[in-house]
Amino acid sequence: MTIYQILSLMGVGGIIGAMWKYSFNFMKELRTENQAQKLGIQALLRAQMITEFNYWSEKGFCPIWARQNFENLWVQYETLGQNGVMSDIHKKFLDLPIKEKEAS
Repeated sequence: MTIYQILSLMGVGGIIGAMWKYSFNFMKELRTENQAQKLGIQALLRAQMITEFNYWSEKGFCPIWARQNFENLWVQYETLGQNGVMSDIHKKFLDLPIKEKEAS
């Protein structure tokens, strides 16, 4: 008897197949979960940037610390992909003056 025949009799093929199927399903589940987390984080970053943009746009200026915070949010958001409308908001946010205009 060959080693292959002995292993076949012991059901090693079935065990290996079951382990492969389990691993495949586990990886598929992890990918799905990872994608959901990515989209959730992206939604939170988008909401925060929109809130920041609306707040500072109403004020008419944006201090450097707020600009740095927005830029940090932007870099992380951009890394996740699919920028769309946020590219325009990013540009408008950076166009805000750094200091408040003095009343005449």
